[in-house]
Amino acid sequence: MSVVGPDSYRDQLSVFDQSVVGLILNFRKMKTYKDLDVYNEAFRLAADVHKMSMDLPKTEMYELGSQIRRSAQSVRANIVEGYGRRKYKADFLRFLITANASLLETESHLEMLNDLYDKDEIRRLIINSSDLGKKMHRFIEFVQKNWKTRS
Repeated sequence: MSVVGPDSYRDQLSVFDQSVVGLILNFRKMKTYKDLDVYNEAFRLAADVHKMSMDLPKTEMYELGSQIRRSAQSVRANIVEGYGRRKYKADFLRFLITANASLLETESHLEMLNDLYDKDEIRRLIINSSDLGKKMHRFIEFVQKNWKTRS
């Protein structure tokens, strides 16, 4: 009789199921919001968006540049604030959903900037934003289904 280990079990899972298993394993190790992959990616995105926006023409820096900096920072900040309320599942989810909405706003601003300025850096940020959106969606689903806290 062969022993089925965690690796052979993972081979039989769908990509979505594998990501949920990864979230569960990471959740057990979580000590701070800085242990969340979605936080780390949101932090990197906010920093990269800020740097990119500072290279925009002066007229744009105070209009769309300011707006995209605030929306990108909001993604990161809402993940942190939600984590601070993680003992209450409904609060945690509300902040994660707000973070996801701010991410969509950021992505929309990036698409507008890409249309106006057509730069490789902006296209890279759109891809990073989209990838983070997928991870946020999976994390929100994970919290909805698996988070054991006070309602």
